[in-house]
Amino acid sequence: MKFLIITHVLHAKKEAKYLAYAPYVKEMNLWLKYVDKVTIVAPLLADKEIRPIDIAYQHDNIDFRSIPAFNLLSIKSILKTLLVLPVIFFKIIGAMRKADHIHLRCPGNIGLIGCIAQIFFPSKTKTAKYAGNWDPKSKQPLSYRLQKRILSNTFLTKKMNVLVYGDWKNQTKNIKSFFTATYRDSDKGEVLKRTLKNTIRFSFVGSLAPGKRPLLTIQIVEELRKRNHNVRLDVFGDGAKREELETYIAENQLKEFITLHGNVTAEEVKEVHKTAHFMMLPSKSEGWPKVVAEAMFWGSLPIVTKISCVPYMLDEGNRGILIEPNVSTAVEAIENVLQSPRKYQEKVDKAIEWSRIYTLDTFENEIKSLL
Repeated sequence: MKFLIITHVLHAKKEAKYLAYAPYVKEMNLWLKYVDKVTIVAPLLADKEIRPIDIAYQHDNIDFRSIPAFNLLSIKSILKTLLVLPVIFFKIIGAMRKADHIHLRCPGNIGLIGCIAQIFFPSKTKTAKYAGNWDPKSKQPLSYRLQKRILSNTFLTKKMNVLVYGDWKNQTKNIKSFFTATYRDSDKGEVLKRTLKNTIRFSFVGSLAPGKRPLLTIQIVEELRKRNHNVRLDVFGDGAKREELETYIAENQLKEFITLHGNVTAEEVKEVHKTAHFMMLPSKSEGWPKVVAEAMFWGSLPIVTKISCVPYMLDEGNRGILIEPNVSTAVEAIENVLQSPRKYQEKVDKAIEWSRIYTLDTFENEIKSLL
C-alpha cells in the first residue's frame, strides 16, 4: 500500500531520517507498520534545531515532499501565502494521485488545503485525524470550521473515515469517535491506593501557557490551603508563563507547598501519576488530553474544565471532577470529593477501569482495521 500523509507538523532531517514532534510521530509509526511505501507532504525546515522531543519515523521507504510553512497572521505573511498556495496545492494533488490511501492531519492550514484537494479523488480510501476540539458548539477559527464542514460533508468527502475525539450527537456517518493512547496492555501494573488522611498531592502536567491556565491551578490549591486542607502542588512543564508563576508564588509565600519542576521525562511523569491524588488541567481548549487519560490509568483523579471531549472522558464527572474556570466554584467541587473518601475512591476506580480500555494495543488494532 502507498500511504500518503498530509500534515502541517514541522519536520527536520538528520542523515537519512526524518524527525518531528514525538507524540505525533509515535502515533504515525503505528500506522506505518501496515504500509509498503510512505509519502509525506509537510514543511521541512533546513535550519530547524532538532529538539529532545523530536523523534524519527520508523519506515524504510519514505518519500518526503517538502512544502513551505505558512500563516495568516500579518499582511506580509498573507501576501507570501498567496504566492506559495498554488505550489502547495499542486504538490498535494500530485501526491494524492499516486497514493492508495490518503491520510490528513487536521486541524491546520495544510490540513485545510488537503481537505479541499481530496474532493478531487472520490474513489480513493482516506482517513482524517482531527486532533482538535470537535465540539460543534465551540467557538473556533474560520479555517477550523471550514475543515469540519468539508470533512462532515459526505457529498464532498467520499470514502473517508474522520477520526474525532469524543462522542457527539447528530454527526454524519463518516465521523468516527476515536482516541489516542500512551500505555500498552502490558503496562497495567498495580495501582497504589491513596488515602486522604495525610498530605494530599496535586499535580499539573503541561505547558505553562495561557491556554492551560497554570496560574488558576495555583490559585485553586492556594485557596484549598487557606481553607485548612493539607495540600501541595507540583507543577511539571515550562513555557511563557513560568516567570509570572514564580513571581506569584514568591509574592504570596507559597513555596512551602507549591513547586515548579520544569520539563521532565515521560518516565518521571508516570511516577508522578502513580503517587499524586489529583491531576489538575483547567485548559481553555483540548483535543483528547493524553495527560488526563495517563493520570486516570495510574489512579490520579483528574480535575478538568468542561471542554471538548473531556466530559465524555470523565463520564460527566463520575470518573473525575469537572470544574468551571473559577477559583471559588472549583474549590467547592474539589472539597465535595475531599470530604468523602468513599466518593473519591469510587471515582478513582471508575477512572482506572475506563482508561485501561484505551491502550496502544487497542489503538493499533483500530488503525489496522481502518487500513
